[in-house]
Amino acid sequence: MEQRQLGNSGVKVSRLALGTMTWGRDTDEHEAAEQLRYFIDAGGNFVDTAAVYGDGDSERVLGGLLGILIPREDLVIASKAGISFKSGERRVDNSRTSLISDLDRSLTRLKTDYIDLWQIHTWDENTPLEETLSVLDYAVSSGKARHVGVSNFSGWQLARSFSLQNPLFGKSSIISTQNEYSLLNRKVEREVLPACTNLGIGMLAWSPLGRGVLTGKYRSGIPSDSRGATPHFSAFIQPFLNEGSARIVEAVMVAADGLGLSPLEVALSWVRDCPGVTSAVVGARTGAQLRGALSSESVTLPIPIRQALDEISAPD
Repeated sequence: MEQRQLGNSGVKVSRLALGTMTWGRDTDEHEAAEQLRYFIDAGGNFVDTAAVYGDGDSERVLGGLLGILIPREDLVIASKAGISFKSGERRVDNSRTSLISDLDRSLTRLKTDYIDLWQIHTWDENTPLEETLSVLDYAVSSGKARHVGVSNFSGWQLARSFSLQNPLFGKSSIISTQNEYSLLNRKVEREVLPACTNLGIGMLAWSPLGRGVLTGKYRSGIPSDSRGATPHFSAFIQPFLNEGSARIVEAVMVAADGLGLSPLEVALSWVRDCPGVTSAVVGARTGAQLRGALSSESVTLPIPIRQALDEISAPD
């Protein structure tokens, strides 16, 4: 698998990252081990998790596989902090106390001394940005993180954070941002991607398959065995089950049929090779689903197909 440089750093990551949001909840330890094995065999080295995934179970499962399937130093592990679901409600807390606690718990669950890329999971309007960013410096200076980044920041939030973390002032530079990006959601093209390109920040695209909708599985309804049918994912999928998204899905289906590919391969290849994208994060419940995503590694969309998909999915 092709590897790309992550922002202005010496880190090389595979252009597809293994997402683990379902691990420990919808994906058990055996399925997770199978996924990681397939990913490694395909040449992947970049695994993404977060403290909030499965209330820590995702990190716990991944930590149980480190050193067994692959040496720790051969993987680039990314995790995120700042979101929790205490008392069943989503809570964002980027205070110094909360973030350091998240970091320490992540290290314990992962059974490792360091995280390769530690990220602030989302913006917190109730905590001063300077306080939040000070934890990035702590994480790197303490050796608990090798590099730091952010996630789900808008363009101005990303640029402001990057400016405050200028290494000329002894700060730990922000090398990446992780944002949603797919044919169904191209909002990052307005400000985030231009900021990445101009500032030398790596862009990690999450949900490149439009929360699964671009695979075509929801064309005739919500399958009982899909994420859209589960209580913890139904509200996540619903925003893309509309007429506008349906037109884009049909275009992907037509392109896939003409190229002899699956809709998944078409949609994933489009995101992966968009200018400014370093890696696309692919999550799967089963090893079979992951194999389908990894098959896109051999796919390069013809320019006319890319242009057609660009046009039909162009945001208003």
